[in-house]
Amino acid sequence: MVNFEVNGKQVMADIEEGTPLLWVLRDDLGLTGTKFGCGIAQCGACTVHVDGEAKRSCLLPVEEVEGKHVTTIEGLGGDGLHPIQQLWIKHQVPQCGYCQSGMIMATAALFHENQSPSDEEILARMTNICRCGTYPRIRAAIEEARAGAKKVLAA
Repeated sequence: MVNFEVNGKQVMADIEEGTPLLWVLRDDLGLTGTKFGCGIAQCGACTVHVDGEAKRSCLLPVEEVEGKHVTTIEGLGGDGLHPIQQLWIKHQVPQCGYCQSGMIMATAALFHENQSPSDEEILARMTNICRCGTYPRIRAAIEEARAGAKKVLAA
């Protein structure tokens, strides 16, 4: 039995040890915004926050989140859209949209940790893969977030 918090709600998962957090979120809790992409923690479609830090959930054993706070795309904005989600809409980032929840989660974690990241820090942290190639739009949204970082961090 693993006890942890997801999007502000306490949950208990009676699950086999070693089961990736991704499958608990999707299959047991019905939170399907977190996506399965590659299964080897490379593409970033499965990115969630664990105690505020971006983690790829496809290889993260659920027992490693015991007693921790997990935030998925469904809980990122609380009762509304997070400022990063608003910028994604404004800049029309998604095409197919499959990778976007992971991209948004990675971006939100970056700005939570550093309100004024350098270009090098952005490149180092934004390693999620977008098959549609919307990187220029992603970058435009990130640039606007950097320009208005206090608003992004307030969320």
